Amino acid sequence: MMNNRREFLLAASSFVAAPLVAHAATPQQSKQPFCVFTKPFNSLSFDELAERIAELGFDGIEAPIRRGGHVDPVKVEDELPKLVEALRQRDLEITVMTSDLNDPNDPVTTRVLRTAASLGIKRYRMQYFKYNLNTSVLDQIAEWKPQLRDLAAINHDLGIQGLYQNHAGTNYMGAPLWDLRLALEGISADDIGVAYDIRHATAEGGASWPATFNMIRPLIKTVYVKDFAWGDNGTINTPLGEGRVDAKFFKMLRDSGFNGPISLHEEYLDHRVPELVPEHLAAIKKDFETLKQWM
Repeated sequence: MMNNRREFLLAASSFVAAPLVAHAATPQQSKQPFCVFTKPFNSLSFDELAERIAELGFDGIEAPIRRGGHVDPVKVEDELPKLVEALRQRDLEITVMTSDLNDPNDPVTTRVLRTAASLGIKRYRMQYFKYNLNTSVLDQIAEWKPQLRDLAAINHDLGIQGLYQNHAGTNYMGAPLWDLRLALEGISADDIGVAYDIRHATAEGGASWPATFNMIRPLIKTVYVKDFAWGDNGTINTPLGEGRVDAKFFKMLRDSGFNGPISLHEEYLDHRVPELVPEHLAAIKKDFETLKQWM
């Protein structure tokens, strides 16, 4: 008899997914791997996507495997292997899989994660938790912690690492970063770590972002890079180096010994317009040159 719902979900998902790879700790990278978030390229075929990203010189992609992304979760067993193979033909990988997943009790969660792990994908970005600001924030963190522990256990069993991104906003869990450290207390960062977004950390922290970086650094497994400026009605996304993100962050990152993936996000052009694909590629190329200079 199975002891809990997690064991049941893991067993049930094996009937619809590819065989599971053996669990192993996330290996150390031999060099600093760079990937790019490919949200603007949903209109491209998998082969076209792989070819364009290889031409830009990245090691891999951060692929949206979610509703409206490159692969819909309902088609993950059929479509994700095709994307992985198209990338592999050009010596690329899915460095991070962006997902809609954070519920360990949803069979879709285990099915998608099992399929990803079987294909050698090592990391996935989780769906956010959002606060109801009419009730206690601390109570909500306490309520989410068992859910995070159960999800971490599934990740551990499958040999895949969850990543929670800090995202600026009124009610995002993780926006101020201290709450993310509290929510993940007692969970191995190899099972759920942090995708540290310097743009959002700067927008939320202002001048204090070095202190919150210091606080969350032990949990950081991936770094997200993009830039912004302040406008009359809030933040405006900008090319890298033209906004508020401080280049000294990258020296701090090097000095801290971080050697995980760095994911470049270009979000200042409209990703919903297929006709802008050439402009996105040119913008990413320019931002990548700036990033490599800063590194």
